[in-house]
Amino acid sequence: MVQYFDEISPGLSKWIEKQQVFWVGTAPLSGDGHVNVSPKGGEGMFHVVNPRQVWYEDLTGSGVETVSHLRENGRMTVLFNAFEGPPRIVRLYGRGTAYEFGTPEFNNFIPPESRKPGTRTVIVIDVHKVGTSCGYAVPFFDFKSHRTRLLTWATKKEELDAADGGDRDKTSVVDGLKRYWLTKNVKSLDGLTGLTVAPYTSDTFAAHNTIYKADNEKISTRNRLSSLNGVGGLNLLVGFTLGILVTSVYVKISR
Repeated sequence: MVQYFDEISPGLSKWIEKQQVFWVGTAPLSGDGHVNVSPKGGEGMFHVVNPRQVWYEDLTGSGVETVSHLRENGRMTVLFNAFEGPPRIVRLYGRGTAYEFGTPEFNNFIPPESRKPGTRTVIVIDVHKVGTSCGYAVPFFDFKSHRTRLLTWATKKEELDAADGGDRDKTSVVDGLKRYWLTKNVKSLDGLTGLTVAPYTSDTFAAHNTIYKADNEKISTRNRLSSLNGVGGLNLLVGFTLGILVTSVYVKISR
């Protein structure tokens, strides 16, 4: 049954920060504009500051709808739902603000050494209503891992910008991240303003200590066998060996 609250409770805050995926919804003021819903994920990307404020690290995407809508009207809803344990749906209703890479506000939330590759903005939401409901129709899903392909892609683009040298803007680096922002992230589908600082800032990208490998979405049988180790691999080996022994004994008895 749906319930509404004025703020995020401590228990709900802990539950929210354990979730692996969430969705954000925004819309332009125009009646015929495009309503946007975006899935978000990644380890340590969402943060609860206090009972009435949250923020998340916004990675680079092929569109810039959320940023553009917030710049125009600020309306935003964040949705979480349980994929394991008791069913639950949580909605955070609020006003959002996007702080771009290259601004002091961005650096206040994310120091350069903590920024994920490709992060273009910090989205801060001032929450004025919290809604919870049952979520009985949401199925169970087992979490496998976070994807790293976007981080790998962004790291390569940032390295191209860094290799160009100097502290000027990098919009001239054809395959660099700032050039991508300039060509993909300055306007929404409806022509609303997106990024205005990040593509042009002289701020440089800090080197990333973490090496992100591409997602292994398709693993061949050969790779699966070669990756077996520990208890699971030992059990398989023992079972296989016993199977051979039993088969051999059976063949001898049959003769």
